[in-house]
Amino acid sequence: MRARADRIAAWLQRSDIDAVALQETKCRDDQFPAQVFRDLGYEVAHHGLSQWNGVAIASRVGLDDVTIGFPGQPGWGEPPEPEARAVAATCGGLRMWSLYIPNGREIDDPHYTYKLQWLDRLRAAGESWLSADPAARIALCGDFNIAPQDDDVWDMAEFEGKTHVTKPERDAFQAMVESGFTDVVRPHAPGPGVYTYWDYKGLSFPKRKGMRIDFVLASPALAPQVSAAYVDREERKGKGASDHAPVIVELASP
Repeated sequence: MRARADRIAAWLQRSDIDAVALQETKCRDDQFPAQVFRDLGYEVAHHGLSQWNGVAIASRVGLDDVTIGFPGQPGWGEPPEPEARAVAATCGGLRMWSLYIPNGREIDDPHYTYKLQWLDRLRAAGESWLSADPAARIALCGDFNIAPQDDDVWDMAEFEGKTHVTKPERDAFQAMVESGFTDVVRPHAPGPGVYTYWDYKGLSFPKRKGMRIDFVLASPALAPQVSAAYVDREERKGKGASDHAPVIVELASP
């Protein structure tokens, strides 16, 4: 985040974004370059505990009821402690979550079990929010570290025996959908070949060896308001680019 603050600021101005969810900021709260956003008229909520993980929301349409983490969010480490992977705020009447789902590392790694537990707890929390208020406008935004469909990776053979495409991970993503949250980007930007992430190694970006692992999942009350959605692939280009491209959703007036 600190290395790309100016680039993100330029993108916000160029794209005319009202609210943005950021993941993997890799800094503590006192290190986050909040002034860069404030100078552009954005309020900022950031949750960062160390040089790892970190999530933020920046909004120019209001930033209310900031919440760190969600009920039941599991922890990692000894003893297990919740990581900086979830922050929420109400932005212009929309309850927006910035989520950084654990990577999982390897299938036989404890982090993989942690990832599945994290997703299950998120699903349970999401169901409770919809049960409490079926009319709630909620957006679950972020890096899910899951490619739900085969065409969400450039070559399934390359992922045999690896995380991000396993049945338990895909089932966990599908459980979120079945609980009421809709992937609102895919209908406007269908695959194959529509990716959100390209590794820095092996010239993955120019070779189009990407993955679709970043999503916006919308509640039943919000999903019908989505008028357009796309992946800003151009922002993956150039010096200092992130290995993820922004996922943009446009909403019609409620």
